Amino acid sequence: MARGPKKHMKRLAAPSHWLLDKLSGVYAPRPSPGPHKLRDCLPLIIFLRNRLKYALNGREVTAILMQRLVKVDGKVRTDKTYPTGFMDVISIEKTGENFRLVYDVKGRFTIHRITAEEAEYKLCKVKKVQLGAKGVPYLVTHDGRTIRYPDPLIKVHDSIKLNLKDNKIEGFAKFDLGNIAMVTGGRNQGRVGIITHRERHHGGFDIVHVKDVLDRTFATRMSNVFVIGEGNKAWVSLPKGKGVKLSIAEERDRRREAAARE
Repeated sequence: MARGPKKHMKRLAAPSHWLLDKLSGVYAPRPSPGPHKLRDCLPLIIFLRNRLKYALNGREVTAILMQRLVKVDGKVRTDKTYPTGFMDVISIEKTGENFRLVYDVKGRFTIHRITAEEAEYKLCKVKKVQLGAKGVPYLVTHDGRTIRYPDPLIKVHDSIKLNLKDNKIEGFAKFDLGNIAMVTGGRNQGRVGIITHRERHHGGFDIVHVKDVLDRTFATRMSNVFVIGEGNKAWVSLPKGKGVKLSIAEERDRRREAAARE
């Protein structure tokens, strides 16, 4: 019997969106326990080594992190397997770069560079709203933050705009029809569109219908929908493609046009 927490992860068991190859080693970096789930996160080592190519191996990643150069949501992180996840802001002050972790339409975390102004806040989905000890109201976000005394109008499934300097709520977007949202799980992960309809299923999963810029509609579970703005105006910048999924034929045509232009 296994005693205690697992400390290893085989490479083939790693989430496929990390895009690790099969043959270069037996193991993958196992994310530390933290604000994002193991299957939904991106460890810092994979971001720095495999995505940004700032390091060639794990030893160099450790050297970078131990100089306290990398901040996640405004806090220095030195753990190379620290689990960063959706909407996290990664800042490297030495290069003057800021990144926000968002999905592309294939459901993978993309390298999305943002401005210093945009790096000062992040959006968080509200997971629960409760009364705590001594009747203090609080809410819990998708990345494990507890915020006391929130606006009483904020409900579960809404998104809040959180200032990373002082951890204060600057605004909130309701989970309402007509608001723009990103899908964070399932087949349509990474797609962006306007919420058009919500089906309530008592005892089952509520289904939300979303319509993208090209007027294509798709449906997903309510738990996969993350509101990112009010109306059709997103509060965060979107990665290349703006969350619009193209068919295979359309992707091929785009590639051919680009090749013809070159």
